[in-house]
Amino acid sequence: MTDLSPITTRPLWVFGYGSLIWNPGFDVAEHRLARLPGWHRSFCMRSIHHRGTDANPGLVLALDAAGDAVCHGVAFRVLDGSEEETIAGLRERELISSAYLERELEAEIDGLGRRSVLTYVVDPRHVQYCALAREEQAQIIARAVGGRGPNHEYLRNTAKHLNELGLADAELDWLVARVQSIRSEF
Repeated sequence: MTDLSPITTRPLWVFGYGSLIWNPGFDVAEHRLARLPGWHRSFCMRSIHHRGTDANPGLVLALDAAGDAVCHGVAFRVLDGSEEETIAGLRERELISSAYLERELEAEIDGLGRRSVLTYVVDPRHVQYCALAREEQAQIIARAVGGRGPNHEYLRNTAKHLNELGLADAELDWLVARVQSIRSEF
C-alpha cells in the first residue's frame, strides 16, 4: 500500500456506488442518497482477488472520471468513534491491489448539500483498468469467480439494491439480463 494521507473530515461520510451499497462492512450511523459529479460507475476494473483470479479475472465497478457525468449512490455517515477502524477496514478491502485510489471528494448529499466524502476511484494507469464493450463485460461476469464469490452475484446484488433505492442503472440492468442469458446456456 502506498502512503496515504490521514482522513480528518468529521463527521466521516463514505460514498458507495457498488458493493458498499449492500455490504458497507462498517458501522453506519445514517445513510442518504447522494450524487458525485464528474464520475460514473463503470465495470472498468479487472478483479483478480474478490470476483476473479489472476488466471480468470472478473470485473468490478469503479468510479471512472468523466467531466459531464454524475454517479448516483449512497453516502454513509460512519458511526462516531469508529472512524479510524472504518478507514482501516476500507483500505484493507478497497486497496488490496492498488488499482483504486483513495480520495476525499465533494458529493451532493440529499438534505445536507455538498459534503466531503471518502471514496475509491480507479487509477486509469493501473494494469487492472480496462475499457470493454458491454458484451465482453457480460461474458466475463457470467463466468468469473473470486475469493468473495461469483462475479454475477456481485452484479446482481448491486443492480438489485440500486433499483430498490430508486437509482436504476440501465447499463447494469442490461448486464444482469445478458449475464442471466449467458449463464442459462451453461
